[in-house]
Amino acid sequence: MTNRSIPVAAATRGWRKSSYSGPNADNCLEVRDDQPGAVPVRDSKNPTGPHLLIPAAAWDAFLGLARG
Repeated sequence: MTNRSIPVAAATRGWRKSSYSGPNADNCLEVRDDQPGAVPVRDSKNPTGPHLLIPAAAWDAFLGLARG
């Protein structure tokens, strides 16, 4: 896995969480879809903290399994 990071200027915008999360939900994972070949994932309780970069193919497989 390569070590990539998201530019600081973009660190707070572009993140989204599930539409199933309530408006006040803060125990969520947030994702972005603007990184080629990877999906950044972070904890909504710590938006300036670290994030994981999941390879896009692995993320697609995860979503397929989660959706059943």
